[in-house]
Amino acid sequence: MLVAAAVCPCPPLLVPEVAAGAAPELDTARAACTDALGVLAAARPDLLVVVGPGDGAGPEAYPEGTPGSFRGFGVGLDVRLGQGGGAPGRELPYGLAVGAWLLDRTGWADAPVEGLAVGASLTAERCAEAGEALAGRAERVALLVMGDASACRTLKAPGYLDERAAPFDAELARALGAADTGALRALDTELAHELKVSGRAPWQVLAGAASGNPALKGTLLHEDAPYGVGYLVATWA
Repeated sequence: MLVAAAVCPCPPLLVPEVAAGAAPELDTARAACTDALGVLAAARPDLLVVVGPGDGAGPEAYPEGTPGSFRGFGVGLDVRLGQGGGAPGRELPYGLAVGAWLLDRTGWADAPVEGLAVGASLTAERCAEAGEALAGRAERVALLVMGDASACRTLKAPGYLDERAAPFDAELARALGAADTGALRALDTELAHELKVSGRAPWQVLAGAASGNPALKGTLLHEDAPYGVGYLVATWA
């Protein structure tokens, strides 16, 4: 059963070495992520699964120990998903790599860690099914859910300015802060794609995983849109 979840943004800029001189601009987001991971640790899970956006349709599982890297962003920094040998020849997609970095930064050692990547083309139904399967993996399951909201909040945003972005993000923040699984399941897949929302599928996996534990309560820890991209941090416990 799902006993706790942390929702965090997944821009590589969250990693100070990648952000370089701009690193202080995301200090508040990093602090909120640290607080969110503390909620996961306090839940004493038997298994932690990091869920994030993937390159393919997915869902694609990554075993504990799978390596990741930020070398594609010009930084000689490597990470690893928990302990273990991982899968030879495989590497974490960037969202899971950011999640692995967060766990390493906070010294996670509270439970085994695995990864699950879900692509933007995966339907809401398939996402929910994947979440339900995750929740059944152990008696006490926790999720670290990585994903960004819209990338169209300002003229300088990666997706330029789209007037639909701010209302979309506002409703998303409400849903995550209220642990509203129905609202997450009902997210408009096409609109999310147009607004360059990387977290849509991971959040719908969360909604599916939480379906077996209606007692979960949500808390919104952080909401901001630096660089025109919506970053949200929330916990469910």
